[in-house]
Amino acid sequence: MKKLLQCVLGCALGFGAAQVHAQYPNKLVRIVVPFPPGGSTDLLARKLAEKLQASMGQSFIVENKPGAGGAVGSEFVAKAPPDAYTLLLGVTGSHAISVSLNPKLPYHPLKDFAPISMVVSAPLVIVVGPGFPANTLAEYVMYAKSKPEQVTHSSPGNGTSMHLTGEMFNLAAGTKLVHVPYKGSAGAVNDLIGGQVQSMFGDFLVVLPQVKAGRIKALGVTSLKRHPLLPDVPTVAESGYPGFEALSWQGLFAPAGTPPEIIAKLNAETLKALGSEDFRETFAKQGFLVAGSTPQEFRAFIEAEIPKWARIIKAGGVTLQ
Repeated sequence: MKKLLQCVLGCALGFGAAQVHAQYPNKLVRIVVPFPPGGSTDLLARKLAEKLQASMGQSFIVENKPGAGGAVGSEFVAKAPPDAYTLLLGVTGSHAISVSLNPKLPYHPLKDFAPISMVVSAPLVIVVGPGFPANTLAEYVMYAKSKPEQVTHSSPGNGTSMHLTGEMFNLAAGTKLVHVPYKGSAGAVNDLIGGQVQSMFGDFLVVLPQVKAGRIKALGVTSLKRHPLLPDVPTVAESGYPGFEALSWQGLFAPAGTPPEIIAKLNAETLKALGSEDFRETFAKQGFLVAGSTPQEFRAFIEAEIPKWARIIKAGGVTLQ
């Protein structure tokens, strides 16, 4: 009799949990963006929220919680109840780089989160100023090697994917480029155009308009395949550095412990949103590659990203200072 009662109770609890999961979402859902409004992550989150709200019949809003390179907003979601009413649009820095760069990081990118899906990715573009004496990546490397520790590359700040991709290139090509950090991409690009710095491993969204306008020159992209918006620009991999790949990516996360049924539901709805024509067109024009994934694929991708960037950080002696 006791076993029968336990079985009945267990079934009832399971049925109740299944009902709760089936009803998700039954109240407002927040998507936290760990950066200020107006940036690419913010714009992406707002478009995704719009799509999820339309398909799931519940309000999805974007809440900006900037600070510490994405750590403030990420910590907030990591400590939220595991019910998927507080989600995070995480990025390369917050979920692949910071764990190796910041020993005091208040969360772990995998232990404290349940990956839902990759959303978009984009390569970086190796660009030089208009007067720089190189028109190909081979010429860039030759010039940099002829002037060790004299050729500069700018970035939006220490520890960003743009900074670390420069360090990755130093290791691959045997160059000694000097990093010049800025407080954001605008200053880094403006000084590149003005000749105060000589090169940059730039975010696609930031540098593409300047390349199209002829203000800077694109020498290579850091994806394994050429980018459709810069079809004549070779990849670093095909330019003599096989396997070289560095992507700036963004993906959707829930707090660890969120029921797998809800993760699966959010994954399906996210993939539906990413597959819509207007979503793809909006972000493809900005250089993003829209590509969803299963939660398992996204987790495996991050598991590979963390040690890749950790090796670069260690080899380059990179610190937050």
